[in-house]
Order: sequence, then C-alpha cells, then structure tokens
Amino acid sequence: MKKVILKNGIAVPAVGQGTWKTGDIPDRREQEIAALRTGIEQGMTLIDTAEMYGSGKSESLVGEAIAPYDRERLFIVSKVLPQNAGRKAMRRSCEESLKRLKTEYLDLYLYHWRGNIPLSETVECMQELKNSGLIREWGVSNFTTDDMHELEALAYSENCTAVQNLYHIGSRGAEFSLKPYLKTRGTAFMAYCPLAVNGSLRSGITENTVLMQIAEAHSATVQQIMLAWAIRDGNTIAIPKSSSQKHTVENALAAEITLSDEELRMIDSEFPTPDRELPLDVE
Repeated sequence: MKKVILKNGIAVPAVGQGTWKTGDIPDRREQEIAALRTGIEQGMTLIDTAEMYGSGKSESLVGEAIAPYDRERLFIVSKVLPQNAGRKAMRRSCEESLKRLKTEYLDLYLYHWRGNIPLSETVECMQELKNSGLIREWGVSNFTTDDMHELEALAYSENCTAVQNLYHIGSRGAEFSLKPYLKTRGTAFMAYCPLAVNGSLRSGITENTVLMQIAEAHSATVQQIMLAWAIRDGNTIAIPKSSSQKHTVENALAAEITLSDEELRMIDSEFPTPDRELPLDVE
C-alpha cells in the first residue's frame, strides 16, 4: 500500500475507507462491517467518518467494525458540524463521537465545512482538543484556497494537518491553486468521492473509452484507474466508500497501479486540468 506522510511524520495509506451513508440501513450493517474489516486487512487502515453521517450511525458502525483491531494500527478520522465547531459545543461533540467510536482519541478531527462561528474560535478549540489528548491532529474540509489563506493568518494554523475536499477525474478544481498551496506547506489533501459516485459530475466517466483502454492495459477496472489517478502526486489520500468486500479489495489493489506519463496525458486530454479558479464542488 502506497503511503502519504503527514506533518507529524506518520505514514497513512494513500487509499483509505469512506463511510458516508454507511449505517443508514440496518439490514446492511453486517455487510458494511465486513467490508470495513476487509479493508483493514488489505492495509486501508485509515477510516473516515463524521458526526453528521446518519446522525452518528456511521460512527457507531465504525466503532463496532474496528473493535477487534489494535487501535494503534488504525487512523480514525471524524468531523464536527459547523454549528458545533465552537467553544460551546465542540468538546461535547468530540466526546460523543469518541463514545460512538468506542475509542479514547481521534487521529484526525476535521471541521466539516464553514459556518457562522468565527474561524479563529474553531481553530482555538481544535488546538485545545489536541492539547487535551482527545485528538492527535486536526484539519478542515470543504475549504477553498481563500479559506486557507484566512486560516494561515491565525494562531496554530501550522497545525492544520489535512484538507478534505471533493476530488476526482471529473472534478479537478482543487488542482488550480489549492493542491499546490497545500503541497508547499506539507499539508495533506484528502479526496472524498474519488469515484464520482454522486451528482452530475459522474456523467461520462465510467464509460469513457480512454479510461476503459487504460484500465484494460492494467487488467483493472475504470474505478481502479480513477483511484490510481487521484493519488498520483504522493500527497493525496483517497477515501472511497465500499459496502462490498469485493469492491473493497479492488480499491486496495488500485493503490499498486502506477500510471505512465502517456496515460496521464491521455486522461488530461479527456478531462482537462482547470485553467482558472473554479467554484468548490461538493457533490
């Protein structure tokens, strides 16, 4: 499994596991737990969740899935909602997430998206959680480059470990300024929805003849090529969601695919890099 090195020197898998909508349907619980455990066994020890997902159901399912494993082997990520990202509620939100996950700490806690609470207050609360040991690192999600410039002016901004945004072959807006900005600061980028499973941006990707040709050359699926493409720069962590053990194994194997320069040029011709700042994609 390829790795991404975070600011603290910890190596995390370049392909982890997302859990959006996981836990929503009780009849799928055992299947989803099995998929997560399969992912862990395949080296995808980074698991991403959030208090918003199923109003805590996803965190509870993750807590059950990780119970048999050595906690130090895992890298657990969760997120705090904007309305809870201040002095009145953040510590309580974090503690409730920890209870659902049945763990004493989070490896990474993310501010899910910006709300009305001043960013400076959110950052101070994140740092307090880190100082108390409830979280080991913190970061942000759904932030633009302008948001990151605002963050950079605040105390403790150097401790922002990762930024998580939507990113896939059909949504490359982060490449114009955000990803280069993060790389110069040693801040990891996390790609949610790297397989473009939702929204109109998925249209035309999985049936694209060039992607199908590249996939055939690697004896892979188009989805595996999409994951290999997403993590190609060594600073990006992709977090695809899978409720199937088969697809989970395929996601893990995608991390071993290296695309050639010519293949990357072929992809660029079909899905061009942006030549200007684009609005933040969220679905």
